[in-house]
Amino acid sequence: MAENDEVDRPTSDAVGKVTEAFETVERARGHLYAFHQMTGSADLLFEDAAKMLRDAGHAGWADRIDDELIGLNVLPERWTFQVVEEYDDGYYRTTRELTRQVREGLTGGRRHAQEQRMKDERRTRGRPGHEAGPPSTPPS
Repeated sequence: MAENDEVDRPTSDAVGKVTEAFETVERARGHLYAFHQMTGSADLLFEDAAKMLRDAGHAGWADRIDDELIGLNVLPERWTFQVVEEYDDGYYRTTRELTRQVREGLTGGRRHAQEQRMKDERRTRGRPGHEAGPPSTPPS
């Protein structure tokens, strides 16, 4: 498809739905990375807490935290970095690639064709702040 060819509404809506789904995957991935970082931070905080408990005379509790919690797998045989890597290499890579292929096959690679159509329909032509896009040449 040529870059300036119009994409019909049902196609742009369907590709928009694929894009929306992938954007949701991106958000989930961000939460997964937050989970990874927060779990790692908690592990370090537990280590600090064990030292403090030991210094306060509570070696038994410190030993339990050291032995039972520090370095514990979050899933069988996996730390969070391994979960992130498996997600990235599997589900995320597949959704990203298929989304790209759908977009290239149906909209000529144009991203957000549905949103561009919506913007064109909703803007007030000629009104400042309602321009179709950035100027083609930078102002002097």
